[in-house]
Amino acid sequence: MPTAFISHPDCLLHDAGSYHPECPARLQAIEDELANRGVMDKLQPYLAPQATYEQLKRIHTPDYIASLEAMVSRAEAVGMVYLDPDTGMNRHSLKAAYRAAGAVILATDLVTAGTVDNAFCSVRPPGHHAEQDRGMGFCLFNNVAAGVAYAIAAYALERIAVVDFDVHHGNGTENIFANDPRVMMVSIFQHPFYPYSGIGGRSDRMINIPLAADSDGEIFRTAGSEFWLPALDRFKPQMLFISAGFDAHRDDTLGSLNLVEDDYAWVTGRIREVAGEHAGNRIVSVLEGGYDLYALGRSVAAHVEVLAGP
Repeated sequence: MPTAFISHPDCLLHDAGSYHPECPARLQAIEDELANRGVMDKLQPYLAPQATYEQLKRIHTPDYIASLEAMVSRAEAVGMVYLDPDTGMNRHSLKAAYRAAGAVILATDLVTAGTVDNAFCSVRPPGHHAEQDRGMGFCLFNNVAAGVAYAIAAYALERIAVVDFDVHHGNGTENIFANDPRVMMVSIFQHPFYPYSGIGGRSDRMINIPLAADSDGEIFRTAGSEFWLPALDRFKPQMLFISAGFDAHRDDTLGSLNLVEDDYAWVTGRIREVAGEHAGNRIVSVLEGGYDLYALGRSVAAHVEVLAGP
């Protein structure tokens, strides 16, 4: 079965501010590289719907959602507003965020129904830093968390794993699911580094592996093999979600890890093996970070090529 590729033009309208690394060109760089490699021909494209209020309030407080709506009105008046110094919004940003979360909801439906084996959501703004009651780190809604919570509510899944290989720890995803026994999160991230979390919250379901600056692919693969894979096998997830951040690439100046495209292909292959063993191949992958446009395009292409198979 095909791999779904889910995006929407609204995601290009979000503007986080002049010269901001989280820019619309990221999505174009991904599509250009997938087309150049012929990978896009293997994918089934879908337009992302908007997530609903009911879907989002499973993971975010009503007050937080209302505060974002109020910021749209301010942005219409003044042009740009900020949740924090790094997280800007224009008048289109919330519409893009609803599409980004909605992409993951649609992907969950497609994968769970068996319409596709897996899906990649090429969306922005990213999401894994968004906590229950606040956005931060370029993130408004927690897109991956929206999909996980929807899968639990709509399909009564009892064991879902989130795999996060962004250079930054997914504090928001941990914040939302730390006390939910139905969700395991395995993550590798640079530490000490923004958002300076992931160390205190470790447990048998929060498998957080900090890596020192300048760690390379060999260290990344060893950590994954020794800690992630055994934990996932013990948990036996019925579905896997990926917070697919590509800012641990050696060419990305927002981090200081030294991964390359082959490392992303390797980890994707291991995730596919876990999904094949325990989850009926069900994987939903969601774009998080990755800010060097050339490295991002090549890394996503390596990731999606493995998802799509030969």
